[in-house]
Amino acid sequence: MQVMPSLGPDNMIKERMKQTPSNNTDINTNVDGTKSSRTVAVRTLMAVTLKNRPFDVALDEMTREAKLDARDRAFAFNLVMLSLRQLGALRFIMGTLLDRGLPKNATWTEAALVTGLAQILFMRTADHAAVNETVDMIKALEGKEKGFAGLVNAILRSAIRKRDKILKDLSTAPERNLPQWLRESWTSSYGKAAMQAIAATLATNPPLDISLKPGEDADVWAAKLDGTLLPTGSIRRAATDVMALEGYNGGNWWVQDMAAAIPATLLGDISGKHVLDLCAAPGGKTMQLAAAGANVISVDRSKNRMGRLKANLKRTGLSAEVVIDNAAAYTPPAPVDHILVDAPCSATGTLRRNPDVLWTKTADDVAKLANLQTAILAHAYSLLPVGGTLVYCVCSLEKSEGPDQITRFLKATEGAKRLPITAADTGGLNELVTLAGDLLCLPSHYSDKGGMDGFYAARITKAKI
Repeated sequence: MQVMPSLGPDNMIKERMKQTPSNNTDINTNVDGTKSSRTVAVRTLMAVTLKNRPFDVALDEMTREAKLDARDRAFAFNLVMLSLRQLGALRFIMGTLLDRGLPKNATWTEAALVTGLAQILFMRTADHAAVNETVDMIKALEGKEKGFAGLVNAILRSAIRKRDKILKDLSTAPERNLPQWLRESWTSSYGKAAMQAIAATLATNPPLDISLKPGEDADVWAAKLDGTLLPTGSIRRAATDVMALEGYNGGNWWVQDMAAAIPATLLGDISGKHVLDLCAAPGGKTMQLAAAGANVISVDRSKNRMGRLKANLKRTGLSAEVVIDNAAAYTPPAPVDHILVDAPCSATGTLRRNPDVLWTKTADDVAKLANLQTAILAHAYSLLPVGGTLVYCVCSLEKSEGPDQITRFLKATEGAKRLPITAADTGGLNELVTLAGDLLCLPSHYSDKGGMDGFYAARITKAKI
């Protein structure tokens, strides 16, 4: 067995990240007790970090195979989410507890150690359960990795003894949970302090934000849902089983982060207007537009995601024309008044909710998406009438997908003008408005009340030439 040379913690992380989805890792290696929620968590973690599989898809497949009940599935879900949010820190810790690096192909061992450390450091799992079940998992492996059970036991027990010091050290460098390219990108765009503040949000669980249908009494529903009414009009409460909450089945509201709920409101009074919603799935903004009285054409190329949109429209009793098509080429049968473009993006603003993005996206992906956004924005603007309003938005913190995109577009497009966004458009939250007059929500904004997703939006009109 080839063993890696002794590595410092940072180099160990870099070495591990060199592994690509094309390696020969077998996440389906037979393990006794495959119904274990911890085994499912380890397999899911490897599927995401080594195979670039979407987290929700991998978890669903593996929980079905293991026939986990709801309680065990919830444990596996929480364990993988936490492991992904803290993956950089957990790999760093592992490096400090190892005398030398793990063997090159000890992928099961590494993933098991990550989940074991996550339980010991960040969850309320009993220490003995975290250690014993993780060690038993390694013992049950087929092949050479079963020989690392003793090493796993030693590392996890060492982490228990050093827990207080480890946690204190981690609190001083939250950026360890970011890939190097994101550290550099956010430091360049927002400064080191802001980069660290954004990174620190990864250690927090996002709240549940709710958008009400117009006409519903916000104060009444805030009380019913045991929530708080936010300045932007959303209701915020602790995360829970959404479908068990009052009003869900009745279609009185839908789930939508407070930041994601702002862009659709930037179109102003749209009652009776014809609005084109491009890249619409899964439909939160379509529902906002329809609820505001607009005649909505909702376009997205994903048949599966549009299925969710249709289901949400049915549940809420709202209507929109749903079209499965390419947003960069679709032309409506008749002119529209306004356009909303929620462009495909890297989703780096939603890392608390989608931590797999940290380890499945790269700077190259951002560049490719920026090219697609440019094409969609140009096409959308060609459909906009003189005097109409176009709102462009992305749930990304990358400048190339947000402000740089709009700067290039305005310079290159005759007649295109920015309609500045003001604090009045954001419920008085001045920190969400840039000097240029765009919307920029950072996950660290509103942090004392639960934070928000990262979002960027610009409002544009077409002037008469």
